[in-house]
Parts: sequence; structure tokens; C-alpha cells
Amino acid sequence: MPIIMLSARAEETDRLVGLELGADDYVVKPFSPREVVARVRAVLRRSTQADRPVRALLQAGPIRLDMAKRTVTVDGEAKALTTAQFDILAALMLEPGRVFTRLQLLERIQGSAFEGYERTIDVHIKNIRRVLGDSSVKPRLIGTVRGVGYRLLEG
Repeated sequence: MPIIMLSARAEETDRLVGLELGADDYVVKPFSPREVVARVRAVLRRSTQADRPVRALLQAGPIRLDMAKRTVTVDGEAKALTTAQFDILAALMLEPGRVFTRLQLLERIQGSAFEGYERTIDVHIKNIRRVLGDSSVKPRLIGTVRGVGYRLLEG
């Protein structure tokens, strides 16, 4: 289920904590009702993925991602990801080895109307690594390309 946080807390740390706790989007007061409606539509569009033809099953090393069921397993063990985390992992798995900038990943999960902080991707990647049992120090699944972004490691 997608989660959008509406808050009066506008500090960067508050936004990062909200996203780290699993929110798919974070909207700060004051906001217009039209903006909230647009963000809800965007989150729902991303969560259904109905308008995008994609391969049903993706496999990369120990990770198996089922696009139709929106499930992820690592070595056969089911893992829980938020909608945003799932979409980021799917983007990486659809093109293993390709380096994605933070902005490209944000556009994949939130569309081109994104207004916010590109570093939220760093929080999502950190949480994806934690769920998958990966490390930023010695990554075996998701690699960091310093100054550019992230990629799914091949092999």
C-alpha cells in the first residue's frame, strides 16, 4: 500500500526520516489540494504499473523480482519493500550494469513532476541494501558510482 506523509515538519532530516520509515512521498505544509491529488495519482500510477509493459520475472544473482505480483525474494526468502524501493530495484534489474543518476531513478518512481531532494534516493538505496542483506562497503548487489549514481552489479 502506498504511503504519502503530509506534515508541517519541513526540515531535511524530518523528510529523510519519513522516507526512511517507508513513505513513498512526503508533502510539507502549506500545500495545495491539487498538488496532493497529483501526488496521490502519481503514487497510484507507480504502484499499479499497468501502463508499462515489463517482463514478469527478473533474476539477478540471489534476487528474484516478480513484477506482476510485486514480490521480491532473496535466496528464496520473501522480502518486504515499499513501492518506491520496489520500483527502484526493478529499474536497476531491468538494465543490469547501467548506471542510473539519482534524478533518473527519481523520475522512474515519481515521474518528471518531482519537486524535492535528489538525495532521497540515497535513503531508498540504503534501505534496499539493508533488506537485501547487501553492504555499501563491500557491495555484491547494488554498486555506487561516486558522483554519478547507482547500478545493479553484474555477475
